[in-house]
Amino acid sequence: MLVAFSVAPSGTGDADGSVHDAVAAAVQIVRESGLPNRTTSMFTELEGEWDEVMDVVKRATDAVAAYGSRVSLVLKADIRPGYSGELDGKVERLERAIDELGS
Repeated sequence: MLVAFSVAPSGTGDADGSVHDAVAAAVQIVRESGLPNRTTSMFTELEGEWDEVMDVVKRATDAVAAYGSRVSLVLKADIRPGYSGELDGKVERLERAIDELGS
């Protein structure tokens, strides 16, 4: 499965509203998990089996909780049994389709 998620604290007390330290703590957990992953400006994506992916999301969420009084978690999942390598595969197929449209 693929999961795209965003996790951030609120109630941090920071005047500028910055959450980069909390997000860094979450992303560190994702990267240390060993699962294929990618972080962009808005989401972190990771790929694996249901239990292992959800464990990483939970641990990342718990890490963010230390930075505020509340946590916001947005999660989107693509559950497609029997497929792996989709973190890159989906993007590669999209790029080929775009190239074909331009031909």
